[in-house]
Amino acid sequence: MRIARFSIDGNVAFGAVEGDQPDQLVLDIIKGIPFTDFELSGTKVPLSKVRLLPPVLPSKIVAYGRNYAEHARELGNEVPDAPFAFLKPSTSVIGSGDDIQYPSFSQEVHHEAELAVVIGRLCREVPRERAEEVIFGYTCANDITARDVQRSEKQWARAKGFDTACPLGPWVETGMDLATASDLTVQLTVDGAQRQLGRTSEMIHSIADLIVHITEAMTLLPGDVILTGTPAGVGPLNVGDEVAVSIEGIGTLTNKVVKRG
Repeated sequence: MRIARFSIDGNVAFGAVEGDQPDQLVLDIIKGIPFTDFELSGTKVPLSKVRLLPPVLPSKIVAYGRNYAEHARELGNEVPDAPFAFLKPSTSVIGSGDDIQYPSFSQEVHHEAELAVVIGRLCREVPRERAEEVIFGYTCANDITARDVQRSEKQWARAKGFDTACPLGPWVETGMDLATASDLTVQLTVDGAQRQLGRTSEMIHSIADLIVHITEAMTLLPGDVILTGTPAGVGPLNVGDEVAVSIEGIGTLTNKVVKRG
């Protein structure tokens, strides 16, 4: 099931996305929230009539760097032996169709297409064999990075945590098992030209590895997000660009880059 979060007439709700043709998608409004048992209301609205919001509001985004060997090498970095985690704040999250605001303190902003894992229940110290049980679903992410700031400051809080630096969406795909999610095509285009193309099977550390690694240290809550790393091909974004992350079996996350006003 594809679950979207949206606003219509000033109201915010979750809905199940139905249909196959992009111009014919409808939302069946969910009663309650999707992290517990829920019912579909039967009240349906066309997707074209709503504004998509970030599909979840995470308390935290745990991101993993250098989890694809070719990406690590393209930036001149060593491939880490252990998973390499950092945090992005909840205030960095935007949805599909929202603008990425080019930060005033950077001259080199890059795109990074990623598979995002959405957590479905409170969890800590998750055994590897139970990792799939804590996953609610998967969505597309773009780990927007002020690359010059990342290099100069040596730590990543501002470079990867500024407002609008974490587009998520367009919805969460909940019907995908872990084995399928572990071998998906991930691609990114800028103004229609392909920049990144890889598969989640190229990850150095698997989705289960990352869940085990982070829950050894901290509790994850329903709606928290794990970014699993980006394949090679990262590069610059400029004001006016339209950047789209597409992941097989999930959908396409699209955002435009604007000057921060």
